[in-house]
Amino acid sequence: MNPPAVASPDRRRWLILAVIGIAQLMVILDNSIVNIALPSAQADLGFDDAQRQWVVTAYALAFGSLLLLGGRLSDLVGRKRAFLVGLVGFAAASVLGGLAPGFELLVAARALQGVFGALLAPAALSLLTTTFTEGRERARAFGVFAALAGSGAAIGLLLGGALTQYVDWRWCMYVNAVFAAVAFVGASLLLPAHPVEHRPRLDVVGTVLASAGLFGVVYGFASAETDGWSSPLVYAPLAAGLVLLVAFVLVQRRVRAPLLPLRVVTDRFRGGSFLTILVLTTGMFAVTLFLAYTLQQVFGYSPLVTGVAFLPMVACIVTAANTVPSYLLPRTGPKPLVVLGMLLGAGGLFWFSFLTPTSGYASHVLGPLMMIGLGMGTAMSTSINTATYGVEPGDAGVASASVNTMQQVGGSVGTALLSSVAGTAAVGFAGPPLAAALHGYTIAFLVAAGIFVVGAVVVGVLIPAGRTTGRGAVTTRTTAPEREVPDGTGLAGTVRDARGQAVEGATLTLVDPAGREAGRAVSDAGGDFDLRADGPGDHLLVTGAPGLAPSAQRIVLLDGRTTRSDVVLEHAQVPVGS
Repeated sequence: MNPPAVASPDRRRWLILAVIGIAQLMVILDNSIVNIALPSAQADLGFDDAQRQWVVTAYALAFGSLLLLGGRLSDLVGRKRAFLVGLVGFAAASVLGGLAPGFELLVAARALQGVFGALLAPAALSLLTTTFTEGRERARAFGVFAALAGSGAAIGLLLGGALTQYVDWRWCMYVNAVFAAVAFVGASLLLPAHPVEHRPRLDVVGTVLASAGLFGVVYGFASAETDGWSSPLVYAPLAAGLVLLVAFVLVQRRVRAPLLPLRVVTDRFRGGSFLTILVLTTGMFAVTLFLAYTLQQVFGYSPLVTGVAFLPMVACIVTAANTVPSYLLPRTGPKPLVVLGMLLGAGGLFWFSFLTPTSGYASHVLGPLMMIGLGMGTAMSTSINTATYGVEPGDAGVASASVNTMQQVGGSVGTALLSSVAGTAAVGFAGPPLAAALHGYTIAFLVAAGIFVVGAVVVGVLIPAGRTTGRGAVTTRTTAPEREVPDGTGLAGTVRDARGQAVEGATLTLVDPAGREAGRAVSDAGGDFDLRADGPGDHLLVTGAPGLAPSAQRIVLLDGRTTRSDVVLEHAQVPVGS
């Protein structure tokens, strides 16, 4: 065995994180940059207010409806390849949008950005999931990723304001090519190939149902912002989308190679984390958009100064995301961190509901911004980490796509719901237009705070009271003592069937490169197993259980470390006529 060869990729993992982070930042800040650039683009290209929403909606529709397909494609063709193709396509679409001579080409370019973003975003997160597997390091890496996810919109406001104010709105599109070029070079040099050994067939029916269903949901919420909640253009696509998504779930329970294996979302830790991400992005809309409107329209800030005003929140997101989960998640588990983060966010949003035209930045804006930043950094980092933890390597892409889907749907819900709330409250307010607008924004802040509180309660009930051990294994609390992962070279995990149920009595055999048995274990009542190995290196794990099809998978063990890898056993096929 050659330990240095095994450890070599670890020395590059933080550079890989930097590459993934650049790509993630590009995708996240794109929308807020475009929002800042929209007034200048509208004046330059001459489109009206009714057309303006399609510059945002075209991206949201393509991105939101194709995310699950993009995630599965990264599993099928390889994460590195999907990542590189997504970068090139996103950059090309951005340049096309910057060169657009008219409204139609700009909208087409935004839709194309959404298509390639749906391939790029899941690939980026799945690369992070498979690069960092150890507890504290993983929490730190996901802290960086979540900090970018939580602060990207604010960074976009700052960058977009500077580019629009001092250069030209078209550079808000061109700048993506710069991010993509840096990330492409880094990815080409640093990312391992991740060859796909088992390439299942693409679930065509599931792909069509999921894409059409998500399209209907996103389109319905997008239409609510402009057409109102009483319009058939809102309820018809929403209803159709929900029906299609229900049909999608039913299909996923029956097909042999599902687009979204239900085991990815039915786990209570992951399910609660997905819900947390949905709620966080719904409420975050109130901060990034309504507060930006307030600072510019009511307080008279320029776009650049508005972006600077958000920096304390960005700093708090980065600080919390890179400290709290990495130190507390292995000790407390995700539940208390997620609930605490959402309640902090609720407190900051509630504080914003007291804004008046005479409020000062230091007295009424800075404090709640920092509260929301600390809450977002804590809850978002924890939930993204937990939502992608413990999935099979072949499901990493689609699990990552589910995270991005929750973010996209949450943003769409926040846009429609809170805009409608703010607009209704403003219309019913007797006073000057600016005062009426601010009244609408404060009511929207109050509703967003309520969403965070309800979300904290629901998530607190849904996520089990468990903790992450020092090695990163999630252990739920039962009446029996908690199962610690021991030190030393070995393998630990959980055996489940295709429906996500724990498999007791499964026999697991570890075979070394010479064909010798290196370890053997039997899964317990919770499906958990622990194998001790003779040494590090490339091994084969063979797993079998009565009534289930056996599996064999390649495992690389590191010297002195316990590797986490769960096993999923498919149900054995019954011969026809038996």
